[in-house]
Amino acid sequence: MYKDEYHPQVKKDLKKLDSKLRQVIETEHIPEILSAPQKGESLVGDLRDIRSYHFAYAKQDYRIAYIVQEGIKTVSVLMIGKRGDFYKVLKRRI
Repeated sequence: MYKDEYHPQVKKDLKKLDSKLRQVIETEHIPEILSAPQKGESLVGDLRDIRSYHFAYAKQDYRIAYIVQEGIKTVSVLMIGKRGDFYKVLKRRI
């Protein structure tokens, strides 16, 4: 099991989401990523060191972007949000 850490903006990302969705992310999706971080797809280009975990909630697609640090067994969550402009915002964030 990997340890988790979060970008300072992730707290704001979560506040924008429905409370039930936040609970699902915290109880299901984050633990799933921490137990098998290679599950997310590897991104390409400027974002090549980042993985993206995809899930749907209430007919809306969401993403969790993170970096796996194998040496220290840590998953650094960079961003959580709807699919729309997700990758544009992620590029600005990093």
